[in-house]
Amino acid sequence: MADTENKTAGAAEGASNFIHNIIDQDLQSHKYGDRVHTRFPPEPNGYLHIGHAKSICLNFSTAEKYHGKCNLRYDDTNPVKEDMEYVDAIEEDVKWLGFQWDKRLWASDYFDKMYEFAVRLIKKGSAFVCDLNADQIREYRGTLKEPGKESPYRNRSVEENLKLFEEMKEGKYKDGEKVLRAKIDMASPNINMRDPVIYRISHTEHHNTGGKYCIYPMYDYAHPIEDAIEGITHSICTLEFEDHRPLYDWVLKELEWEAPPQQIEFARLNLTNTVMSKRHLKSLVDDGVVEGWDDPRMPTIAGLRRRGYTPESIRDFCERIGVSKANSTVDVALLEHCVREDLKEKVESRNVVEDPIKIVITNYPEEQTEEMEIENNRAVPEMGSRMVPFSRELYVDGADFMEEPVKKYFRLFPGNEVRFKGAYFITCNEVIKNEDGSIKELHCTYDPQTRSGSGFEGRKVKGTIHWVDAKTAVKIKIRNYDYLMIENEEGQQILNPDSLNETWGYAEPSVMEAQPGERFQFFRHGYYIADTKLTNENEKVFNKIVGLKSSWKK
Repeated sequence: MADTENKTAGAAEGASNFIHNIIDQDLQSHKYGDRVHTRFPPEPNGYLHIGHAKSICLNFSTAEKYHGKCNLRYDDTNPVKEDMEYVDAIEEDVKWLGFQWDKRLWASDYFDKMYEFAVRLIKKGSAFVCDLNADQIREYRGTLKEPGKESPYRNRSVEENLKLFEEMKEGKYKDGEKVLRAKIDMASPNINMRDPVIYRISHTEHHNTGGKYCIYPMYDYAHPIEDAIEGITHSICTLEFEDHRPLYDWVLKELEWEAPPQQIEFARLNLTNTVMSKRHLKSLVDDGVVEGWDDPRMPTIAGLRRRGYTPESIRDFCERIGVSKANSTVDVALLEHCVREDLKEKVESRNVVEDPIKIVITNYPEEQTEEMEIENNRAVPEMGSRMVPFSRELYVDGADFMEEPVKKYFRLFPGNEVRFKGAYFITCNEVIKNEDGSIKELHCTYDPQTRSGSGFEGRKVKGTIHWVDAKTAVKIKIRNYDYLMIENEEGQQILNPDSLNETWGYAEPSVMEAQPGERFQFFRHGYYIADTKLTNENEKVFNKIVGLKSSWKK
């Protein structure tokens, strides 16, 4: 009793939801004793995406909240599509998000048991071998408005079904030639209960069982058995499995399982400008539309990690969106808001200019270089400051100059004075152009009395811009991202042809020391990460994580 009280008290440690309310009631009634045991059961046929992150966080954090256990179990019942590359990626993702499974298991661990249980169903008269092909089974199934027709093979004797099922296992028949079906009700209003297929033939080598089996269980039959064998108490899955729950319960009832686990469904994550289909994502990879599963534009956990998202930001996002029974679509701006909130007090800023324009300060001593002290993070004084070189020739961002300024443009233009952040007041005097009319450089003057940090208190200017020293600047590659998917006029999601813009810029010299995976705020541009694959000692490649301004509204 004391342990139950502790677990129920532990429920207060995290935000509650309707699933946790069910668990609270089960603990109070001792439905499963004092146990809470969940599982995360991915199919290893692709990389996990942000939708899976919601399920990972829900299953593992639920176990944590109630001081229970959570298994990582691979649904490897379809060897045609599975690969160990995906297994390794899944485990990296779960660990990166901050979770650790109690046991790592495989559906294939239970193939022998599943076969025994199938034989038991046949002996009970609850399963039969059917010779109809897939198209015929679909035709016999009926519609939502019309009942199905019974298979002509439905009333085979137990003895014949046992013999045929054994022959299926021994490899006597070709793929698709026969299946084992549950015998339930062809007139059921739930199409999933109209004698569903529970075993099919597939002459495919399996990574775990090798060539032992050429028959494999279907997910709807295998899943409840896996849960029951592992002692799972609450089998949490997405809403599309709600109509499959009667079959889940039927399997365990027919096998006379004591204290069977209960399936609970929640709404899956739908995100604007985002493809949430593993099959579609795989086609983007296979067709070379993206660089791979970890392309920073991809909504895979691997892609978000390479993009620069933090595990804390994704867990915060999953907590904010909550758990519901109703399908809805979440604005991707909320995900961006979460990573922006997480990074703003964690990373240092650096001066980086894109589309650079050269500045020559004509009244500055030609050979002189000063070290300007610039704060690393204005919001966190404890992060200290750094020294940045400043001399006669500098670069500014191309967006910070207009030869003919528009209204309310307070940055650099002929005759205007601005503040160079951490340095001096600068006035633009002359635009020097190349023969083709493009800008070669801007000639400016500075006021030596306006040095930042000198206690100067005089006139004010409306514009403050950043800069880098031309003599010491380092050239870096910058990869700015837009959404991979955009909506067309019909409201359909289509590929964005401008999802990646590769450019280059100049950065202050300390950026050359950046290590792969190191994050910075590029002053006035956004948050960036040194790409974990492309950054090396000789070349620095930065991925844009997110901009500085949020479009998300509570």
